[in-house]
Amino acid sequence: MGMSEIEQRLEELEQLGLARRLRLVSGPQGPTVLIDGKPALLLCSNNYLGLADHPRVREAAADAAMRWGVGAGASRLVSGTMTIHRRLEERLADFEGSEACLLFGSGYLANIGVIGALAGRGDTVFSDELNHASIVDGCRLSRAEVVVYRHRDAEHLDWSVRRHGRRDGTARRLIVTDSVFSMDGDIAPLEAIAELADMHDARVLVDEAHATGNLGPDGRGAVAAAGLEGRIDVLVGTLGKALGSYGAYVCASAEMIRYLINTERPLIYSTAPSPPAVAGALAALTLLRERPHRVQRLRSNARVLRRALAGEGFPVADLDMHIVPLIVGDEHVAMSLCQEALERGVFAQGIRPPTVPAGSSRLRLTAMASHTASELEKAARVFGAAARAIDLDPASLAPALAERETASIERELAYVELSAVAHERVDADGSMATPFDLERDGEEASLPAAAAAVAAADVELDVDAPQSPATRSPVPALAATSAPFDFERELDSVRAA
Repeated sequence: MGMSEIEQRLEELEQLGLARRLRLVSGPQGPTVLIDGKPALLLCSNNYLGLADHPRVREAAADAAMRWGVGAGASRLVSGTMTIHRRLEERLADFEGSEACLLFGSGYLANIGVIGALAGRGDTVFSDELNHASIVDGCRLSRAEVVVYRHRDAEHLDWSVRRHGRRDGTARRLIVTDSVFSMDGDIAPLEAIAELADMHDARVLVDEAHATGNLGPDGRGAVAAAGLEGRIDVLVGTLGKALGSYGAYVCASAEMIRYLINTERPLIYSTAPSPPAVAGALAALTLLRERPHRVQRLRSNARVLRRALAGEGFPVADLDMHIVPLIVGDEHVAMSLCQEALERGVFAQGIRPPTVPAGSSRLRLTAMASHTASELEKAARVFGAAARAIDLDPASLAPALAERETASIERELAYVELSAVAHERVDADGSMATPFDLERDGEEASLPAAAAAVAAADVELDVDAPQSPATRSPVPALAATSAPFDFERELDSVRAA
């Protein structure tokens, strides 16, 4: 019997170096995990702030499961909107400085739904050529005219808007962009986009998936870093990256949110996010607001990783962007480098087309706040050794787009570094405490009072209520050896950004 069509397609993918398989991760998304049963340093997770396995986040999710159950049971417009959903929406709106917020099951659902609600037949969507696949698919599904402008090219966007779309006021124009592009770590020219939108009477949608919790004052994203709060029509964020949970949200004016509730098909026809995931995100958001030094820790770790990679000969700039692509080019070589590094104990998944353009296959490294300096330096040495083992000169790799935009990125991030200094604590003797000392307060313990607070007030899961020493549980012995920043192991090796 001959090969089936599916078998032929799978064989073709293998020959092209584009075949994919699932890798089994055992345990939580910490700095070190078990990959297919073997320990490996994890360097490709989007758990940027190390909150996915934080004790308070776990405790909040467990309490929510006991209080509200595992599933929401229905869509948001039927019976799926619960008090825990409303509470997180209120907190996110306050965090983003917007009038209102709406939760979704995933960032993919949010993007395809919002784009379809804001543009349709006869309208025009302008999309950056390197936008995420969820944006690309949202543009396609909207049935609007889609105009793709060159990556981060505000002049080409201006030219495109002038040439496309009816000017008689009967058609809508929507500009859509990621703020931080996930595969290169470069940042969209948000100020220029906002000015063009004002000039041409267009709406703007910005996806902050890889910026929330990582950029801007207190981790509020690239829009806040650019001082554009109130000038972006729709801001999409995720709960599944820096906030360590699952789901997404849209922040906008109250009027826009009411409109989306009535027109957003993925919202109308999808089951609401599960209460444990929502409660976990709420706890993570509370931790981010209480301890914004986590953002600075992430940036410091990014610099440690980048400097160590540069020391191995990789073309990596001295930035503090947490996304670090090693662009190999060839699909087979990228996967060989991935496998060689994994066999040496470091895991960073190879990324190939169609996720990235043809000829730009890469390993996409991501630093996390929960990594230690020595772990990141070890990882760089492993990548250097792995590259040389497959006869790949690290210096021959193509520089990433973020590396080519060093000057503009440094200006963007200067504000973040300055704001982080303001959060350093002054000790009683007048000396400046390390920004990570807050993690020693004993607040890493689970919150036994959380369930009681929920039972007493169904309107919220009070994950951030202050606790007195009498009610706070002592930190269990395990927490001392698995604290998010592993101070006992690496405090002396932490480098300043």
